[in-house]
Amino acid sequence: MPTVAKGRRLAFDYGDVRIGVALSDASGLLATPYGVILTMQDPLAAIRKIVEEFEPIYFAVGIPRHLSGNPSAKMDSVEEFITTLESNFSIPIVRIDERLSTISAARSLRDSGKNAKDSKSLIDAAAAATILEIALAQEKQNSDE
Repeated sequence: MPTVAKGRRLAFDYGDVRIGVALSDASGLLATPYGVILTMQDPLAAIRKIVEEFEPIYFAVGIPRHLSGNPSAKMDSVEEFITTLESNFSIPIVRIDERLSTISAARSLRDSGKNAKDSKSLIDAAAAATILEIALAQEKQNSDE
């Protein structure tokens, strides 16, 4: 994991239909939902635009696991996504255990009065922000050691 450095971080919550995206601020303190990329469109072109605009110092990608810790059925498609990122960008990739990130995002939206059923895109972006928050916490912990 990179040490705390100046620069934005970019996180992805990969799904078959949508990829949730979140960004950090340049100091690596705050994770903010950015939006979603539809997988049926050209996700690589959309990611390329985000990378060109924000120049992230690393990607954080949520790794889907069951509560038991075993890989979920989505693991193969997420690993394929990571391989695509690796072959198209020279940006380090941090794998983040994403257990409960979507559930946590849905709960937060519900608590703020939003209907989770009607807010799937918001949930995906919020889940990416949760993934990024975990990555930022790990990064800070590693720099403190």
